[in-house]
Order: sequence, then structure tokens, then C-alpha cells
Amino acid sequence: MGMSVTISEAAADDQDAAEQILKLQYLCYQSEAELYGDYSIEPLTQSLDSLKAELAGGTVLVARLGTEVVASVRASVDGTGTARVGKLVVHPRMQRHGLGGRLLDAIERRLGEGGAARRFELFTGHRSESNLQLYRKHGYAPVSTRRVDEKLTVVTLAKDATDAAPAPAFVASA
Repeated sequence: MGMSVTISEAAADDQDAAEQILKLQYLCYQSEAELYGDYSIEPLTQSLDSLKAELAGGTVLVARLGTEVVASVRASVDGTGTARVGKLVVHPRMQRHGLGGRLLDAIERRLGEGGAARRFELFTGHRSESNLQLYRKHGYAPVSTRRVDEKLTVVTLAKDATDAAPAPAFVASA
């Protein structure tokens, strides 16, 4: 009866994917905005043109259920070999089923191919406990904190690429 979720790279010129990612991001970051009392956070104010630039300049993976984008993650590797992972979002109805972890593993594999990424970094707010749990479960450890204001402290987590998810022995659908 059910469909499989497929993970693939979003093409830089895929207007439909860009629009779906932006809508999904807006939906998913509502809870973060509420948690910190700040609805002006960048994921809620990002323009479609800015997202398209991210599609063109980095790696963006999407998880689709049929044609619907139900999850996404973005990353780019800088000149030092550090992959900066961001905006990992999963549709609320698809959360708590391992999809965020699958996307995180997939972006690590993709950027670790050929040794491009030697280290992975990501960040989240100090109150975002489910995010922190997911990242710790996938081998990330806190490396720094930065107090933004009285409501928000940003926690940066990292791990070496040698600790990243190994390539799967076979491809399976979920």
C-alpha cells in the first residue's frame, strides 16, 4: 500500500523542488521560532532566490514520498575540508521515523566521497533537545557555544569524516 521514501540530490534548476523545500522549511521552523520566541529567524525569512543560490552552490538532498518533498538537508565544503551541514528539516508527519538520520548519513556519505570533507559541523539552539539528541546519536559532539541573546545560545557540534556513516552495502527502500 505505502510508497517508499527516496533520497536524491536536488538539481540547481529544479524550481518545483526549490519551492517545496522553502515551504517545508517554513513549516518546520515554526516550532523553533516558537521555542525561542523569534519569528525573524533566517529559515523563516529566506527568499526563494537565496535558496536557489544554495542549490547552485552546495549539495542539497531531498527525501521524497512520491513527488512530495518531505525532508531536506543542505551542506557545502569549505576550503579547509569542513562540511557545514544545515537546515535539516523533516515534515512533522514524517518525524520520529528515522528520516532525519537517513538524510544526515546520506549528506555525510555524499560529501565524504573522495575525501572532500574531512570534518562535519552543524549547529542548533540550546533548547532544541530533539535536534541535539539526533546529532549526538550520529556521533556529533559539542565543540563550542555562542550566546546570541538572552533567549538563544547556539551549540556547534562536529565530528571527523572518519566517523561518518559508511556507504551502505546495498540500497534499500524505506
